[in-house]
Amino acid sequence: MEVMAPDGHRTALARLEYELTLFSRHYLAAVQHRADQQLDRSAYLILTRLEAGEPLSLKELSDAFRLDLSTINRQVAAMRRHGLVERVPDPDGALARKIRATRRGLDMLAADRSQSTSGLAKVVEEWAGADVEELSHLVQRFNESIERLQHNPWPRPHQPSEPAIKPGNSPNSP
Repeated sequence: MEVMAPDGHRTALARLEYELTLFSRHYLAAVQHRADQQLDRSAYLILTRLEAGEPLSLKELSDAFRLDLSTINRQVAAMRRHGLVERVPDPDGALARKIRATRRGLDMLAADRSQSTSGLAKVVEEWAGADVEELSHLVQRFNESIERLQHNPWPRPHQPSEPAIKPGNSPNSP
């Protein structure tokens, strides 16, 4: 079902779709060609999720990533073999074991994140700080809108657990 929008809005949405396509292409290409990248994409994402909160069961990870349980199981098994994650008892006493990032996994994530941040700094080095901050807020807002539509919020460790813009409110609301 296509959402009807005024022509200007439709044009902006077409530009946004095109730019997001390019963004995806540029970002994935940059990540894949980093010589010192230690983690594959799935390990980076899973460790990022585990770093942001409590240990999770395979089912909880599967739900968070909207992936089949067998896919998450294979990815976590590979990560366990490399010492990036470990199984721990459920703190609530349930039978299912939880998955927690190891110190090694978090150290590798920090190293890869530092590389990624340095790469981003090169891209925006001529931007005003306010422009970088604005882009960061807009991308966060975009991601939170997706999360709200999918009923799948993602924790953000660098801020309180409350979203920057609460569902139903716009940044211009009183």
